[in-house]
Amino acid sequence: MPKYLWQVSYSSDGVKGVVKEGGSGRRAEAKNLFEALGGTMEAFYFAFGDADAIVIADVPDEEAAAAVTLAVNADSRISLKTTVLLTAEQVDAAAKRSVEYRPPGD
Repeated sequence: MPKYLWQVSYSSDGVKGVVKEGGSGRRAEAKNLFEALGGTMEAFYFAFGDADAIVIADVPDEEAAAAVTLAVNADSRISLKTTVLLTAEQVDAAAKRSVEYRPPGD
């Protein structure tokens, strides 16, 4: 099952919502979201820096990942940045593939 990383950013109203229901409430909501799509949440952490929270989850396919991003980003209190995660073995397999490519200017 594909693995994704979501970087979560809250607006000031989103932060108010987190304060009201607590961090564990948001984590439970995320877990329910992924499970409803047939996936599993591996990790949910609040963070300092560019992202307010980091979520790692497995979902069945790209459409499920897009559905998560669309549903969450439809609300102005939160925004997600989605990253596909690859295992070392997937990178090994990719490195063995032959690709024809011409750099710019060659």
